[in-house]
Amino acid sequence: MRIYFGFENGKYPYGNSLVVRGETGSVMIDPCLGMIARRDQLPKVDYVLHSHTHEDHISGTHLFKDVACYAHEADLPGLQSIDGLMQIYGYEAEALAAFQTEVLETFYYQPRPDVIAFEDGDVFDLGGVTITALHTPGHTRGHCCFQIEWIERGETNRLVYLGDIELTGFGPYYGDAWSDLEDFERSIEKLRHIEAQWWLTFHHKGLIQGRANFLTMLEAFSDMIDDREARLLEFIRSPRSLAEIVEHRFVYRPENDGVIINSAERRSMGMHL
Repeated sequence: MRIYFGFENGKYPYGNSLVVRGETGSVMIDPCLGMIARRDQLPKVDYVLHSHTHEDHISGTHLFKDVACYAHEADLPGLQSIDGLMQIYGYEAEALAAFQTEVLETFYYQPRPDVIAFEDGDVFDLGGVTITALHTPGHTRGHCCFQIEWIERGETNRLVYLGDIELTGFGPYYGDAWSDLEDFERSIEKLRHIEAQWWLTFHHKGLIQGRANFLTMLEAFSDMIDDREARLLEFIRSPRSLAEIVEHRFVYRPENDGVIINSAERRSMGMHL
C-alpha cells in the first residue's frame, strides 16, 4: 500500500491518492492532480476506484484510460459526461460555463462512458487484501469510503479511506445539488461504528493512526453541523430573508464571496431551515 500525498498534505485542489496491492491485483483510489505531476512514474494498476465524482478526485483518471474504472452507481453520471458532472454541482447559469471550463482545463476532465458501477458492501478482492465499499452519501449521492483489510503476522489490519469526509475545521460540505445534510449525518454515524487502526483523508489531515484519535476528530467535524445550526437559529430570532442569511455566512467566512460560494451557502442553509 502506498499513499501519494498531495501538495500541503492534499490541500484543495490537490489530494492524497492511494494505491493498494494484493497478490493478484492492484487498485488506484482517487487519482488526482498529484498523479499528473508524477505522470512519468505512474504506478501500474489493474483498475481505478473513485470515492465520488468531483473534479479534484477524478483529475488523473485519464492517465489510466486502459484500465477499468469504478464509481458508486449514484455518481456514475459525473464520469460518463461533462454534462453529468455539472448536474452534480447544479450551479446557476452564470457560474456553470466558467466552472465547466475550469474542470476541462485545470482538472483535465475526460469522460469515461465505460465506468462500471459498484454498490454498498461490494468487495474487491486483490488476493490477501480486500477493499469493501462503504456507501457514505451526503457530500454527493454516491460518496463512498473504502475499508481496506489485510492479515499480517496473524493479525487483521484495517485502513479506512475517507474520501471527502475530511475531518477539517471547516466541517462537512453539503452545498451542491446532489448533496444532502441528513444523509451526511447518517454517514458520520455509520463511521462511528467502523473498526480500523488507520484512517486516510483525501484532503488536509492525511493519515490518522488510532481509532480513538479518529473518533475525536470525527466528533469535532460533526459538531460543525450543530454549530452552524445554532448560529442560524440565533440569527433568525428576528425575521430574515434567505438573501440575508446567505450574505451573513454560516458555512464560509464573511469575506469569502462569489457565485459558487453563494450557491453553496444558499443550499446548505436551505437544508438547515
